[in-house]
Amino acid sequence: MREKLKHGAESAYLFLLVLFLYAPVVVLMVYSFNASKSRGRWGGFSLKWYAELFSDSALMSALYYTLAVAVLSAVIACVIGTAAAIGIQAFKSKGVKGAIMAVTNIPVVSSELVTGVSLMILFAAVNIPLGFPTLLLAHITFNIPYVVLSVQPKLTQLNRDLYEAALDLGAHPFLAFRKVVFPEIMPGIINGLLLSFTLSLDDFIISFFTTGNGVSNLSIYVYSMARRGINPKINALSTIMFGAVMLLLILINRRSGKDKDKNILMQG
Repeated sequence: MREKLKHGAESAYLFLLVLFLYAPVVVLMVYSFNASKSRGRWGGFSLKWYAELFSDSALMSALYYTLAVAVLSAVIACVIGTAAAIGIQAFKSKGVKGAIMAVTNIPVVSSELVTGVSLMILFAAVNIPLGFPTLLLAHITFNIPYVVLSVQPKLTQLNRDLYEAALDLGAHPFLAFRKVVFPEIMPGIINGLLLSFTLSLDDFIISFFTTGNGVSNLSIYVYSMARRGINPKINALSTIMFGAVMLLLILINRRSGKDKDKNILMQG
């Protein structure tokens, strides 16, 4: 009886947690099909906000900068972060490794306000005009620690003897890395890439301090729109982006499942 009550309480807690997280998203998606501009009245099913979405040049420009910065910063941060994680793992001293990881974690635990203001002051000090390059550099900067934190555990779990065995068998260091190390840390790299892409998509504070005139991402665009009322076109855009991210995650999970099944069959 106690086990049933415990299982019921856990299920209820999980249900409330999921409801709390996704109920606002569901409401947003439903009202993206609302013919009325008012969020308090249902005016019937309509796709007009989706049609108007693609005719709004300012919104499309913000979407372009958002996706461009998110993709570029995620890829560049993934390369730099993976290389940094490999370099950190190569240190023999645990004290040095711990100190470097502590420094790497500072941007993660510190306030985004501090990071944004610091980067703005840095760009001003070196006379770099604020715009797309500074926005991209800022996003790369705060994404790198998350890639390091995603890849580092996979490197810790990696059996180093496999890499050394590949070298002993005559493989070039790069070939040994590509054939032995890279497949093992690939899940961490993918996690870091997706996390960086997601963080870049919804960042506002750092973007606000490091962008210039004529360059704004969606978070800045929505913030400026909030003063005169949120247009339902944002609901339509958010619905499309949410669906695209969900589809991407499903495809990645299916690919990961197939790779695991393939590895199990090969080991068997």
